Amino acid sequence: MRRLAISIPFSLAILAGACGKNHEPPPPSSGTPNAQQESGPGRSAGGQPSQAQAMFNTVCVMCHGADGTGAGPAAAALNPKPRNYTDPAWQAMVSDDQIKEIILKGGAGVGKSPAMPGNPQLADHPDVLDGLVKIIRGFAKHP
Repeated sequence: MRRLAISIPFSLAILAGACGKNHEPPPPSSGTPNAQQESGPGRSAGGQPSQAQAMFNTVCVMCHGADGTGAGPAAAALNPKPRNYTDPAWQAMVSDDQIKEIILKGGAGVGKSPAMPGNPQLADHPDVLDGLVKIIRGFAKHP
């Protein structure tokens, strides 16, 4: 019982800290690119994580998980559970514009779970918003 009394506030603190803020996208890295790093999805030309990937890694992963299954560290405290981006049926039924709207307005803004925070600051960063959609689409399972 004591463990439960400690774990619930801890989980809520993680959730509030990770999901309850309007995070500005991280600034582009100005470090010297490592010759061994490659460019690719979620990476800038210099091999550094893109602003979208950096934001996904620091904000979205807390609930949606690094693998996109909705099993991030804060997900245990949420009901309903976060969206599983690997679900082929969901990937097929949602448009890129709908994903952008959910990211910008949050769950409550589109009639979904209020636990999904809005990120209206991304309206001024369409490249980051497009990058997040690309990351989410990248979780689609292809037969």
